Order: sequence, then structure tokens, then C-alpha cells
Amino acid sequence: MSRSEGLPYHGGVPPEAEPLPQRERGEVEAAQGPISIEEIEDAVVDGDSPLGARRGTAKAALSHRTFRIVFFGAFASNIGTWMQNVVLGAYAYDLTHSSAFVGLIIFAQLGPTLVLPMIGGLLADKVDRKRFLILLSIEQLVFSLGVALVALSAHPSHVLLVVMVLFVGAGSAMFGPAYSAILPGLVGREDLPGAISLNSAQMNASRVIGPVIGGVLYSLIGPAWVFAGNAATYLFVVAALLVVTLPVVPQPATPASRWRQLTAGITVARQDRVVGRSLVTVFVFSLLALAFIGQMPVVAAHNLGIDLSKSADYGILYACFGAGALAGAISIGTVFARTSKPLLVRVCLVGYSVALCAFALQRAPVPADIVVAVTGAFYFAFITALNTTLQERLHESVRGRVLALWMMGFGGTVGIGNLLVGPVVAAVGITNVLLFGAVVALVLAWYADVRSPPDLQLVLGAELAQ
Repeated sequence: MSRSEGLPYHGGVPPEAEPLPQRERGEVEAAQGPISIEEIEDAVVDGDSPLGARRGTAKAALSHRTFRIVFFGAFASNIGTWMQNVVLGAYAYDLTHSSAFVGLIIFAQLGPTLVLPMIGGLLADKVDRKRFLILLSIEQLVFSLGVALVALSAHPSHVLLVVMVLFVGAGSAMFGPAYSAILPGLVGREDLPGAISLNSAQMNASRVIGPVIGGVLYSLIGPAWVFAGNAATYLFVVAALLVVTLPVVPQPATPASRWRQLTAGITVARQDRVVGRSLVTVFVFSLLALAFIGQMPVVAAHNLGIDLSKSADYGILYACFGAGALAGAISIGTVFARTSKPLLVRVCLVGYSVALCAFALQRAPVPADIVVAVTGAFYFAFITALNTTLQERLHESVRGRVLALWMMGFGGTVGIGNLLVGPVVAAVGITNVLLFGAVVALVLAWYADVRSPPDLQLVLGAELAQ
């Protein structure tokens, strides 16, 4: 475990560290600059060489032991979450044959994201984040078991099913900002871009893996056991958190009023231009430019002539989108690790706009598969670059509350956008709706100037911490 992961630093070179021969040290320093004592200590404690990965890359982030443990625990848990998500909608429809009930279940999953991230973010900045995350994981485990028990009963209660799903969604809504807030402490500010890239990548990888596993298990063992399996996956993240030490959250010397504490994220967004533009960008983008995600079945049926109930083409289409999104997310911490993230934000928005236009005009499945993969790649490259830019601006004392606003924009607003766009699709057609989203992305490419004024870095957050 490295210094950035919470161990005290005592100075000096640890006795286990053998000094490099003079010739080798000179070659290394000439190539990469002097090696700091802190880097040597990180290498000895973690068993990794600081020379093996460039700062800010995905590889550098994985060189931190605590990050590795938490990352893989969260990855396993997210696979279970997507297993449950894909089966839950199908189970709700099989149970009632009502699209309205399916919509209610989806709202129970995502609705809490519109409100509870603010509370979760506040608590993440005020309490022990490790205990808080463990508590939320156990809460989701318990209510996922509740979903499984409802599904096992001979006559499942529709009301009880909605309530159980609602509580799982509530735990997830508060878990998101708290988990995002611990990332900088796990890897340090220099390796944060790689950590965020990997986190986005595992979210998208779980989105591809989980539905495949869930879809197969649904037909083999039934929905109840899939829900129970999801509950079991929360044990991975609980176990990961139990074996690591997380940095202590700095607390203000003089606590502010409860209202000011709750709204500190909004205060930062209003007074810090980069934070404000990042949040406005993700809110507007999610509300107006992402209709194709929720309306993918309509695109497949109306534009591409896919029979959703009999053809595998729809599953392939969605899998191509997920694979593209995965590639886009991981590229920010690998191929583009050294590229300016504010520049990538604007370039990727332009690329997304062009790709979405092309996708809207496709009328055959195979070329649409290719174009939707490119669209997904630009989408998550943009999101990952924007999130990295935002996180680099935040002081630890307000990180959770600002990221709560991010979660509200990134997750909750998508649900509202798809709720509003349904009647519009019926009136003007899905192609026009997608083209409108492309125009919105292009306008945001002009607006999303999120370059950081270096002299203002972290000033507001530091003031709020005092």
C-alpha cells in the first residue's frame, strides 16, 4: 500500500530498497527525470516499479494495491447488478405483461438517483467513507435478497417487488458518489485519470458481461436465483473494503450550517467555472443527446427492420454499443493518457455528433453495428475525459457532494430524458430525435470549454474546508 493509500511516511529510503547502479540510475533519470524517494517507497511497498508505467495511465493506477483490490471488488459487484437489471425488466413483463409496470420498475431503479446522491455525497464527506460504503453494500445485498424472495413466492406481490427494487435503487444512488469520491485517495492526483478511465471501463464491461450471464441464467434457473446471485456479488465489494485502508476525509475546523453543508456542491459549481460547465454539460447532454440509448428498440425496429422477438440482431446491436463504450472509456487512461482532457472533451463531442448523425441515417443492421460502436466510443471517451477534468478541480472536503451532482446528471437525467422523448418520437420519428441530439452535442462542444485556470486550482474547495 502506497503513501497515497493512507500509510504514514517516515522519510528516507526503506532498507529493502537496493539503490540502482550509477550507470542505470543515470540512464533512467535522463529518460524520465529523477526518481523521488516517495516513488521508490511506493514501489517497495506495493511490489511495483514506478518505472514500469507512466503517471496518469491505467497501468499506473493498477500499480496501487488498494485501488486494485477495490476496483476488482466493484467490478464483480457491478456484473451482478447488470445481471439483475436485465432480468428484472424481463421478469416484470412476464409477471404482468404490462409495459407500464416495467416502466414503474425501471423508475424504482433509477428514480432515487434524482434526489439521494446529494445526501450520499454529503455523508461521504462527513463520515468514514469505508464504513459508509460497506453499509450501503450490505443494504443493497439485503434488499436484493428481498427481490429474490418475492420472485420465489407462488403469487408475487407487485407492490412488494417495487418497494424492494426502490430500496436497492436508493442504496445504489448513495453508493455512487461515495465510491467516486474515494478514487483520488486510492491512487493520488497524478494517477487519477487512469483510475477514472478504468472505473468507466469496468462499468461498461459489466454492462456487457452481466446481461449475457443474466440472460442465460434466467432461462436455466429462473429469476429468483439470478437476483440471489446479484445479492451474493455485493460480498466482493464488502470483502475488498474490509481489507484496505482508506484515507481520512479532512473536516473543516468550524462546521458550516447544515444547509450550507448540503449545498456545498452547488456552491462550488456556481463559483468554479470549470466545475459549473462540466456539470451543465453532463446534465444537458444526458437530457437531450442520449435518447438513442432508451429508444434503441425503436431504432432497431423502425430504422433497421429488426424483429426484436425473433432476431439476435438487436442483442448484437446493443453489444456493439457496449463494446465501443468500453473501448472509449479505457482509451482515456491508455492511448490518450497524456492528451489534454479538456481538449478531448470537445473533440469527442464533435465526434459523437457526427457518429450519431450517421447512426440515425442507417437502415441496415450490419453497418449500424459498426456506427453504434463508434458512437459508444466517443460517448464514453467524452464522459471519462469530462469526469477526469471535474475531479482534478475538487478539494477532498467537497468531492462527494460535487460528485453527487454529477451522478444526478449522468444517471437520473437520462431517465427523465427518455420519459419526455417518448411522445416526441411518436410525433416526429426517431430519426429526427437522434439528429436533434447530434445538434445538441455539437452546441455543447462549443460550450464545454473546461480548461482549468491554474491559479484558481482548488481555491474554493480549500475555503469551504476551513
